[in-house]
Amino acid sequence: MVDTLANALNAIKMAELKGKQSVRVKPASRTVREVVSVLQKYGYVGEFELVDDGKSGELIISLLGKVNNCGVVNPRYFVKKNDWEKYEQRYLPGRDVGLIIATTSSGVKAHAEAKEAQIGGKIMAFVY
Repeated sequence: MVDTLANALNAIKMAELKGKQSVRVKPASRTVREVVSVLQKYGYVGEFELVDDGKSGELIISLLGKVNNCGVVNPRYFVKKNDWEKYEQRYLPGRDVGLIIATTSSGVKAHAEAKEAQIGGKIMAFVY
């Protein structure tokens, strides 16, 4: 089974390590686009563009050199609204450093937004 989110985040991480200015991610599924938009919102990546190739599409993401590590969380744990601290300690290197990206009842959000809104969700990825 192919995990498109894992492939996309690995491509971003490897391109950042090599010092590239942009990276192409294929296929550009809805989940990948939503996660990349959260990364853009928090300043980890720059602008991204969807290129329609007649199939599933491709994302061209401009990199800012701010991603040290990123990856998916498997299995995707369900987090209750009061348990975010536990998963922050597990997946992030320090307090207030990085993001945990989760899918919630109100869309894909960073863990800080979910904590503020007092909602739980399923953890999908992390970045710092």
